[in-house]
Amino acid sequence: MAGNSHGVLFRFSSFGESHGLAIGGLIDGCPAGLKLDLLAIQHQLDRRRPGQSNISTSRKESDTVQFLSGIFEEKTTGAPIGFTIPNSDQHSSDYDALKDVYRPSHADYTYQAKYGIRDHRGGGRSSARETATRVVAGSVARQLLALQHIRIVAFVSQVGEVILPLPTTIPSEKQVDESTVRCPDLEFAKSMEALILQAKEEGDSLGGVITCMIAGVPAGWGEPVFDKLHADLGKAMLSINAVKGFEIGSGFSAAAMRGSVHNDAFIQNEQGEIRTITNHSGGIQGGISNGELIYFRVAFKPVASIRISQETVSQETGNTKIEIPGRHDPCVVPRAVPIVEAMAALVLADHYLRSKAINSNL
Repeated sequence: MAGNSHGVLFRFSSFGESHGLAIGGLIDGCPAGLKLDLLAIQHQLDRRRPGQSNISTSRKESDTVQFLSGIFEEKTTGAPIGFTIPNSDQHSSDYDALKDVYRPSHADYTYQAKYGIRDHRGGGRSSARETATRVVAGSVARQLLALQHIRIVAFVSQVGEVILPLPTTIPSEKQVDESTVRCPDLEFAKSMEALILQAKEEGDSLGGVITCMIAGVPAGWGEPVFDKLHADLGKAMLSINAVKGFEIGSGFSAAAMRGSVHNDAFIQNEQGEIRTITNHSGGIQGGISNGELIYFRVAFKPVASIRISQETVSQETGNTKIEIPGRHDPCVVPRAVPIVEAMAALVLADHYLRSKAINSNL
């Protein structure tokens, strides 16, 4: 199956299915000598794992990562870094009734159409279970970026119709994780959680938005014209399960603005640095970072697996109705926060190495 790898110089490939023995990945191109904090990697996995609260799926996975290669005495060796994460709480029988039925808005029908075969247990390869491998790889990339003083923080900024305005400063991870919904404003978080619990009680689901803010990226990262930094960030975010939209900086609101308002005017500060007065560009111009804060938003659709009866098609009987059993998140965005951060880190680590290859002053 093509399309299982990400990146050019910092390259990551994942493998595994939701109900297989394990999922895992391979990181290639990570520089040698990087001192890894293995507990920090596990911490990020713990932030994504299921069964964290009453607003997430009840599936219980320890999500303990085991590194197989590429690390010696907690330092990278330059060799490929291989790792696995076991699947230990699969209830495959929950999906027996779905073997010949296409779940609405899932990948069941499209996988069948493309490959002529599909793993119906939890969605197989199309399951969000695969994103745990991205969190591991992204955590390694994040530790490489930390040496360059780059900080990545994502948080839930919308659930349903509850919308948090863009903060004026980057919240801390501690602030983000203070609420189960991972919104740094506790009053907004309460409203979001109440909405999720209501949808869960009704057997329905909700969508939402995750905002990501990145500080410390210097001017000069990005590879025009087809590998623009924001284009690669967009592709990375749109590769995450359930993502339906991506916008950076002013995004779609720019369409209603005039150039005289939207343009980010340049100034030179007392330190001689070139900065912009505003940041409608979201820290990227011409596909290259300009040294300002990078910020973007990622929109997630409502979770497709709901208990409410829906119209669908069975391979054997034709038109039918379906009520989906099993353990599912009523809203995916709280657990998707570390996934968004991980994919951002993978993109930035790759562009960091690519920029160094072109400009030795970076």
